[in-house]
Amino acid sequence: MEFDVNIFVQQLVNPSYVSGAFLSVAVAVLSLVLATAIGFAVALGRTSRSRIAQGVAGLYTWFFRAIPALLVLLIIWNALPQLFPVLRQDWFSPFIAAFIGLGIVEAAFMAEIIRSALLSIDEGQALAGRALGMSPVKVMLKVVLPQAIRTALPPTGNEFIGLVKFSSLASVISLQELLTTAQVGVNITFRYAEYYAAAIVYYLIIVSLLTLLQSYVEKKFVWTSRSKSKKPSVLEPVGQGVQS
Repeated sequence: MEFDVNIFVQQLVNPSYVSGAFLSVAVAVLSLVLATAIGFAVALGRTSRSRIAQGVAGLYTWFFRAIPALLVLLIIWNALPQLFPVLRQDWFSPFIAAFIGLGIVEAAFMAEIIRSALLSIDEGQALAGRALGMSPVKVMLKVVLPQAIRTALPPTGNEFIGLVKFSSLASVISLQELLTTAQVGVNITFRYAEYYAAAIVYYLIIVSLLTLLQSYVEKKFVWTSRSKSKKPSVLEPVGQGVQS
């Protein structure tokens, strides 16, 4: 059996692939938002002076870094509805189960990224903010977070790209994302190379676009202190100061 270019091209423009790619990106975006929110709370617990908060945050990080994401998805989709009747209703779809499951697991890794970003900020800056009369919340929002975001952006972008690929795990809970779309076509036609190659092209396009977006965002958050060097003006000689 030879590679059929016509079948490959047909799949590239197939609307089901476009829909599957959109679902993969949507799951990754919502999972990252959920992971960042939970991860920030866990990171605050890890950097807290309270031993209880440190213990709870450390337990969360240890547990979800040890458990495979695939197992978490199967538990959320298959086991939890047996325990909680509210999850047997129609609103609980594979899409919701996928982004919650991936978000919970990813939060353990985001917590470490955010914790390291928070610890990279000199403690003296927070003390200076308090000395100026700022509340702890304002110090966090105005002083610490703007600097921590710059530090956390590159690893967060990498985690986002990883989430796009991990969204393929949701195929086990019947989410019609990109890989599931390709697999359905393979099961019908047994044309493995053409359908999987089309999926590869879509993943390459998605990751390339996200890489460009990550580079653009990182440039937007460069240190403002790195201002462009000022060229000496022709009308204002350098080193002569203010003339009368």
